[in-house]
Amino acid sequence: MEKYKKAGHEKVNGINMYYEIYGEGEIPLVMIHGGGSTIQSTFGRLIPFLAKSGQVIAVELQAHGRTSDRDQAESFEQDAKDVTALLNQLKITKANFLGFSNGGTTTLHIAAHHPAMANKIIVISANYQREGLIDGFYNGFGDATIDHMPEPLKTAFLAVNPDQNALQTMFEKDKQRMLDFTDLSDDDVKGITSDTLLMVADKDVIKSEHVVKMSRLIANAQLVILPGMHGAMIGENLNPDVSDKTIEITAHLVETFLNK
Repeated sequence: MEKYKKAGHEKVNGINMYYEIYGEGEIPLVMIHGGGSTIQSTFGRLIPFLAKSGQVIAVELQAHGRTSDRDQAESFEQDAKDVTALLNQLKITKANFLGFSNGGTTTLHIAAHHPAMANKIIVISANYQREGLIDGFYNGFGDATIDHMPEPLKTAFLAVNPDQNALQTMFEKDKQRMLDFTDLSDDDVKGITSDTLLMVADKDVIKSEHVVKMSRLIANAQLVILPGMHGAMIGENLNPDVSDKTIEITAHLVETFLNK
């Protein structure tokens, strides 16, 4: 993992929000992790590639990793408010955003509802409506317990926050956020003016046709479908066998998009 230049917390909307800054550059790339995750478990293998060519700011959302919780449910809309408020406090008025999975949904909310902040966006393996998830995704979801949470995600959380109660809270809030998934409308997505790169895997938990639909709604969208499972293209820690070359290809596509 690349060594960050700076790490810290900012008080944002009632939480103590953690972030890390890597590399140098004018318009930073803000990276937003997936559900149940930390900066390192989602982006630990991708950041070193991207930080070579620009500044990266990676964040941890409400109740995740080193960021504190608040006495209210998680929502993608609130996550978007938290990320943009953090950037305002860091005196950043415009940024590029890369979000994976739930972080990609948050990125879509930022582009739709905070357009002045969003320069370019990269949305990896994310849906804007419940129907975008594969059939059967929600079967038994409401009965899931923390015992169903993948061990690598638990280990990564506890490595940066050893509080078992915090892990339990994060699990429950992430689960509820998915059970309460509130769709963005087609008009919300159609209103996105940022140049957009949409990426999805051919064996993802997100339907490829959902991402194709998104690519037709957003005026300035490019679409990439790569082989693999959810998270493989970025080397998320649930995909330990992915080669560095695969991650490098993803980083190259992202950098090419950001620099065009």
